[in-house]
Amino acid sequence: MLDWNDLRYFLAVAETGSTRGAGQMLRVSQTTAARRIAALEEELGLALFEKRQTGYVLTPVGEALIARARGVGEAAADFADLAASQSREVSGTVRFTTGDIYAVTVLVPILGRLRDAFPGITIEVDTSGEVLDLAAGAADIALRTSKGPPEGAGLVGRRIADDPWTVYCSRSYAEAHGAPHSRAELLAHSFVGGGGTRVWPAYRDWLQHNNLEGRVSMHHSSATGMLSAVRAGLGLAVLPMFIAEGDPELVRCLPPRSDKDHGLWLLTHERLRHTPRVRAVIDFLAAELKRAALSIEAGQSEAAAS
Repeated sequence: MLDWNDLRYFLAVAETGSTRGAGQMLRVSQTTAARRIAALEEELGLALFEKRQTGYVLTPVGEALIARARGVGEAAADFADLAASQSREVSGTVRFTTGDIYAVTVLVPILGRLRDAFPGITIEVDTSGEVLDLAAGAADIALRTSKGPPEGAGLVGRRIADDPWTVYCSRSYAEAHGAPHSRAELLAHSFVGGGGTRVWPAYRDWLQHNNLEGRVSMHHSSATGMLSAVRAGLGLAVLPMFIAEGDPELVRCLPPRSDKDHGLWLLTHERLRHTPRVRAVIDFLAAELKRAALSIEAGQSEAAAS
């Protein structure tokens, strides 16, 4: 199938007369430009250029196609300009709610890029411990963890990624005390408890099930406080892999449970799903969060292979 992006290389080589010039124009290597031209010619089954000592010269076939290629390039530029103008025209306030641990970690750079992409949109971020009612209009968009599709009248959304949690400590803690690698070894270590009303009930159940509640030496009322304490080397805690795997200060102690039902969901109410500002934010966040999830998975694969 024709890669329309190769037309950019066709136009650049035709304009500059060389793959070197095309590479400089498109900010790629000369080798990349030459490879893309060769791929285009192979896909079309046509010779577009004659390679001479003085550079690349269009063949008669290339001459016949260049005008159409320029038309495609102009149409693509018009499309990009229109999309950019639409981004600038989308405006208003979008109220976004999630747990504090996601808001202050993976979402910080994403929200910065969202601001750049849609300068007319104001984002109000709510990280309170309450699960806000989207149906009642308490928020427009929510990022939530859930075992199975979240329930609620009129909720619609997208599953971003699996959301396994497991035990982590800091690198400094591991150097000082050793990192436990079995449930039996956990009994010799201190834990940081808490995490707020969204985290603590399930976390406490896990501690009790493993006879570890008595090992909690510190309790934080928020998930970010708990994360900060673990980073500072004050003990172990159960944390989301979506956050912790990308943190260079943290060390995973145990493999996660294989629970594919528990996922990270981006949600809104059906009455808002086609509102331009809400749709723009959801589409942007979904793409960025899925990219972050893939990056984490790639990092895990590399670590397992090494």
